[in-house]
Amino acid sequence: MYAIIETGGKQFKVSEGDVIRVEKLGAEAGSSFTFDKVLLICDGGKVQTGAPYLKASVTAEVIGDGKEKKVIVYKYKSKKGFHKKKGHRQPFTEVKISKISA
Repeated sequence: MYAIIETGGKQFKVSEGDVIRVEKLGAEAGSSFTFDKVLLICDGGKVQTGAPYLKASVTAEVIGDGKEKKVIVYKYKSKKGFHKKKGHRQPFTEVKISKISA
């Protein structure tokens, strides 16, 4: 059994026991979080799709927060002496899927 959920403008295919990194949720570590935007649930050969969402939920346990690896943004214009260097680390929340309820 798996589900496709939407969070943070992205879609994730999840099943029970999966550990995924999503956009920062603002939930404390050890607490539970419910994803309400469920697009699809597949249970064996039975597929349920929403238009756009199903009346289902996916419950997950929050493991913790963190930041991704640094991405360097470097701007340069030749023959002008223009150099600009910036870095960005995207925050994330790591969750473990505990239950998919249809």
